[in-house]
Amino acid sequence: MKPKSIAVVGAAETTQMGKIPNMSVLGLHADAALNALADAGLKPSDIDGVATAGESPTALAHYLGITPTYADGTSVGGCSFMLHVRHAAAAINEGLCNTVLITHGESGRSRVGAGGRFGGGGAASLNGQFEMPYGPMGPPTMFTIPVLRYLKARGYTVEDLAMVAVIQREWAAKNPRASYRDPITVADVLGSDMIAWPFTKLMCCLVTDGGGALILTSAERARDFPQKPVYVLGTGESVETPLVSQMEDFTSSKAFRVSGRKAFEEAGIGHADVDHLMIYDAFAHLPLYGLEDLGFCKPGEAATFIRERNTAPPSEGKKGGKLPLNTNGGGLSYMHSGMYGMYALQESVRQMRGIAPAQVPGAKISVSHGVGGMFAASGTIIFSNEVP
Repeated sequence: MKPKSIAVVGAAETTQMGKIPNMSVLGLHADAALNALADAGLKPSDIDGVATAGESPTALAHYLGITPTYADGTSVGGCSFMLHVRHAAAAINEGLCNTVLITHGESGRSRVGAGGRFGGGGAASLNGQFEMPYGPMGPPTMFTIPVLRYLKARGYTVEDLAMVAVIQREWAAKNPRASYRDPITVADVLGSDMIAWPFTKLMCCLVTDGGGALILTSAERARDFPQKPVYVLGTGESVETPLVSQMEDFTSSKAFRVSGRKAFEEAGIGHADVDHLMIYDAFAHLPLYGLEDLGFCKPGEAATFIRERNTAPPSEGKKGGKLPLNTNGGGLSYMHSGMYGMYALQESVRQMRGIAPAQVPGAKISVSHGVGGMFAASGTIIFSNEVP
């Protein structure tokens, strides 16, 4: 993809977030979509491409009255929406469509019309045959497999995991839409209910309802829309294994490394050029992996990087860190409906538009990085607000 050839011209989340017991999954997709269309000044009939995960693009298009010439139902977990942005950019550049709507909606808390528990595919799936018989209960237990090795190999502690949650709560305190805004300490995190060693409750993501949507079109058309365009500078994606127990290296995600490297190469930038960073944080360890695997920190340096407040907001007269991270509060404090990637993308777009609740002054480049499953997949999108 040629950098800045595609722009985000519409972006919005659902009208409500948190607990929405009166809306189905499809209803959440539609609510987010209509909000994004209003943001872009468009009607459903103006859309000729649809992409979604957690719901069928067929159902979405039918519900909204869209007749697309491009449809993408890629579903690789919570980072699916990063992949949708990448695929939509390719489709628009190739002339398959002109305007793509990407949606997400999930009744993660209320479970209205939601499917079965994590680990689907039945007993015949790889997960069903080789991991579920040993008794894991979804992500909180399955992520512990690599994390325990990672902590030992890096020399990190549970206090380092707790610090991730503490600093992200500082960001959440600045966000009126965040689920939790009260300050917490390392002691609070360590003293919260034990879920599965080493994860306590405050190291685990929220369980909420909500959704979001993006609208993409060519950079040439972007100037005709009411909102400030946000340009796609670089993209990357990869997958590794559906079995967390079969990762090539428990201390590093190959999908993270491949996806991140591709996005930076495509964007033609270095790490010092990045003003703002979103790393999918379903659990407190993921920002640590992300900082190292994306190349912002060397292996073994991420915990100190966070502890020294390099990712933190301004506090008590101190300047904010040099690399603001998860400025919406993240999946640990903002919201997490189950597939968080859309919310990371939304915050990157807000930062590039200059309208985020905790706006990073002068931010010009934002990286939004996601994980799918238990390190099974990854997607990376780099945005810019500078006109090509």
